[in-house]
Amino acid sequence: MSLRRGMIAALLLAGLTVLGARADTPLEPLSAFPRSLLEIKTRAGSVHHFSIWIADRPARQEQGLMFVRQLPDHTGMLFPYRQDRRITMWMKNTLIPLDMVFIGADGRIAHIAASTTPQSLDIIAAPDPVRAVLELAGGSTQDLGIRVGDQVYSDALPASRRRSRTP
Repeated sequence: MSLRRGMIAALLLAGLTVLGARADTPLEPLSAFPRSLLEIKTRAGSVHHFSIWIADRPARQEQGLMFVRQLPDHTGMLFPYRQDRRITMWMKNTLIPLDMVFIGADGRIAHIAASTTPQSLDIIAAPDPVRAVLELAGGSTQDLGIRVGDQVYSDALPASRRRSRTP
């Protein structure tokens, strides 16, 4: 029985290595990513709360939500940057459609790429430099009425307007 467990463990470890962003680097479990809260206040007055993982280093940004099979409602991943930049994303090894919300330095949503195509190698970018990207389950922005111009608040955002002014 222990030999069988050892073989299963070795196969699982080998599988994780194959699934990694690079052949020599296994995926980091999402449980190791920093967590934070984020809220979006729509211009219509709705406030939506999310629990997010933070892709705070290049390796985590490269990994993103690769190989994730489902993303619960009101959950996402934030890719913050210290300076405005032209951020490009793709869906390589991403198994679920995502809404990519591009956020400016002022915390306002600058662009939304809705329901991106799983496993596509097409480049996804905002037309102008931004400070961060929030990935949500595909269709979330439409379902919640989140639009360009809405305000994003989070301590994880490297911007001056981090917290909501709503009670």
